[in-house]
Amino acid sequence: MRNVELEIKGKRLVLETGQMAKQSGGAVVVKYGDTVVLATAVADKRVKEGLDFFPLTIDYQERTYAAGKIPGGFFKREGRPSEKEILTCRLIDRPLRPLFPKGFYHETQGIASVLSYGSENVADILGIIGMSAAMHISDIPFDGPVAAVRVGMIDGSLVINPDNTETERLALNLVVAGTADAVIMVEGGGAEVSELFILEAIDYAHAEIKRITALQNELRDKAGKAKRPVKPVEENLALKQEVRAFVADRLKEAIIIPGKHQRQEALDIILEDAVKHFNTPENSERLSGDAGKNLTRDIANAFDSYEKEIVRNMIINEGIRSDGRRTDEIRPISCHLGFLPRVHGSALFIRGETQALAVATLGTADDEQKIDSLDGEMYKTFMLHYNFPPFSVGEVKPLRSPGRREIGHGALAERALKYVIPSREAFPYTIRIVSDILESNGSSSMATVCGATLSMMDAGVPLSSPVAGIAMGLIKEGEQVVVLTDILGLEDHLGDMDFKVAGTEKGITAFQMDCKISGVSRAIMGTALEQAKSGRLHILGKMKEALPSARENLSPHAPRIYTMQIKQDKIRDVIGTGGKVIRGIIEQTGAKINVEDSGLISIASSDEESAKKAMEIISGITAEAELGKIYMGKVVRIADFGAFVEILPGTDGLLHISQISDKRIAKVTDEINLGDEVMVKVIEIDPQGRIRLSRKEAMREKR
Repeated sequence: MRNVELEIKGKRLVLETGQMAKQSGGAVVVKYGDTVVLATAVADKRVKEGLDFFPLTIDYQERTYAAGKIPGGFFKREGRPSEKEILTCRLIDRPLRPLFPKGFYHETQGIASVLSYGSENVADILGIIGMSAAMHISDIPFDGPVAAVRVGMIDGSLVINPDNTETERLALNLVVAGTADAVIMVEGGGAEVSELFILEAIDYAHAEIKRITALQNELRDKAGKAKRPVKPVEENLALKQEVRAFVADRLKEAIIIPGKHQRQEALDIILEDAVKHFNTPENSERLSGDAGKNLTRDIANAFDSYEKEIVRNMIINEGIRSDGRRTDEIRPISCHLGFLPRVHGSALFIRGETQALAVATLGTADDEQKIDSLDGEMYKTFMLHYNFPPFSVGEVKPLRSPGRREIGHGALAERALKYVIPSREAFPYTIRIVSDILESNGSSSMATVCGATLSMMDAGVPLSSPVAGIAMGLIKEGEQVVVLTDILGLEDHLGDMDFKVAGTEKGITAFQMDCKISGVSRAIMGTALEQAKSGRLHILGKMKEALPSARENLSPHAPRIYTMQIKQDKIRDVIGTGGKVIRGIIEQTGAKINVEDSGLISIASSDEESAKKAMEIISGITAEAELGKIYMGKVVRIADFGAFVEILPGTDGLLHISQISDKRIAKVTDEINLGDEVMVKVIEIDPQGRIRLSRKEAMREKR
């Protein structure tokens, strides 16, 4: 067994190999505090026939035993991956994928397994570090290592790897991954954080990343295997040149067709013509020496290569994009609100050829999402779900449950909005947003942010600020760099970076950056952030034109929720033995009632009168006697010295015989009897809470 270690934030980060999972290509156990993650990497020895891409699969799994728990459900074992596990799979995959060499087409799988889960809040971070280390020491070709840290801001100060006790206090929460030379991936959000502070946080994180990549190099020096040779990608240069000459004029004209489908149809026709022309026995014999060879793939590769070259050269050298926009220009935007009559809030956000239909639904505490994780049970009152049906890009595919991409895009949009959602006390609703992408040509996740904001405002949700999102791109050729605002799908496919920023007028709430190259510099990120800010403010302006602020009234179809605060020692009175009292109120009024441990009660009903009736009943149960106030009470017990009168449910006081009447009486029953309703005034409440009542004073005041 070999191990290396360093100290981060007062705890040891340990990388070990040589003891566990020894039949894998590379296996590393990563330890930090009480958290332990096993990362393994395996690549097939043979390439599958016909592959011309790198088939990488990254999996992340949380064993419930890691937190000393037994899974719920009938089977009592882990089932399909949770949303958190799926998001972590993506988090690990994205910084690693650009670092595998071109031409390595062996099917490769990495699995990160959480074996022990402490309070350090770093299982996902250790997954990235461990997977990189496993790839690095294995025989799999890999241009790493890569490392990651989480960086947060607490009370204005940056902190590396904030633990679970600090998470709730974070005004910024970013995961930053990169090599020793550059940052490759950033993901996270913040409470309207400035662009400058985002850059400072990334720099702060990169300093730690350099230390962790050095640690992985140290482990490779001790236990690394020789890397497999990578067979160079063979190009048929003669075919490539002839294809280029054949398609050159038509390809340049097709690329600048503004409409996505018209452009793609034109490109498809040109490619088909090239395949028909070159994929013949004569040309196969002439260009490859084999008359029986099918040249379709080589022709398509040559075509794609030339298309990429033309698009990138147009942007770099002429500042022209395929749809004719400037590099910093945003496509036309339109917003349509409240057009679905039965829903609580709706918005159709259109930007160019991207459409997001966002619908907001308001629910009660019964609609909260329960999440059972290694951290324990928790409840979500804000959910955003993103759907990407095949018709949005003109394709025919079977409808499936949401995949990794849909879950990832939904989580990004949810993160962008969670910082502006009103508190539970101010707006006691569970909020669910569904974004259905109806048309897509670039950045549907950011369109979702805009549409979701408008749908909530249409529903009457009092957001602290509207949020908009925008996607940026990058074309980098040597020292020439162009940052693109509001990228098309084509520019995303052929570019070097996907850079998404969402936020308000004040600052950033969500940030995600992925690279297809080996990283980007601070200067490029700074330029992209400033350009994104201008774009974001432009979009916010268009949204405000459509709906300046949240609607004053909720949809008539939304439930009405009222809240009231009671003392904690009164909770048992409202609930009653075995829930008898609260069930009775629900049956009597038809309202939904939720009582929290803090004494906050939420009462929901589609009928305002039902809700008010429930509130009156609860007020009566929890009311306390007030000195000097007159009540109509019921005699519940008679003694020689007086009577006990119930003035409130469960609250009675002593009506002394001397306080029953102005005249002297021999017996209590001369004036009142058991069960009588009498008017009384509270004349004293002693320190023990005992109440003294007076009938004669109440009668005097009412004369």
